[in-house]
Amino acid sequence: MANPRIKDKFIAEIAPSLKEKFQYQSVMQVPKLTKIVLNKGIGAAVADKKLVDQGVEELSLITGQKAVATKAKNSISNFKLREDMPIGAKVTLRGHRMYEFLDRLISVALPRVRDFKGINDKGFDGRGNYTLGVTEQIIFPEISIEKVNRISGMDITFVTTANTDEEGFALLKAFGMPFINKNNPE
Repeated sequence: MANPRIKDKFIAEIAPSLKEKFQYQSVMQVPKLTKIVLNKGIGAAVADKKLVDQGVEELSLITGQKAVATKAKNSISNFKLREDMPIGAKVTLRGHRMYEFLDRLISVALPRVRDFKGINDKGFDGRGNYTLGVTEQIIFPEISIEKVNRISGMDITFVTTANTDEEGFALLKAFGMPFINKNNPE
């Protein structure tokens, strides 16, 4: 199986340019993308259990990998939530599937967002990882609008080996993530 084109781009162009930019001694110090986690919280699942199954099915369609239902860790009586109740769905992508999903996200899904001006650069966690919130699952072409009975969003987390937000930002920017960057235009 051939490498996804975005992985080839990382090996050929991105890694050498980041090595030069951050003055690394070795290419092995260059930050890499280790995994992408898609997480979908389904609050209405307390009343309707079928919503979790739909969420799992949608995430599986979007990623091409089986998603799993997430369960509540503790009970919250005000929300009628019991411990171990299914309350969301998640999927973790690594390797080829991760790069293929990233390629589809950048080139197909994000441009389909209504009034899209770029993504916010404030989603970094201090250790080079980035989380992006998507408000509608219908931006992905795998989801058929006719079959959707509830528009819902999801969080997409990019986990990197970067040590700082600056390195993580440079890595994702090099991959082609369309950041709106107000503080330091490049």
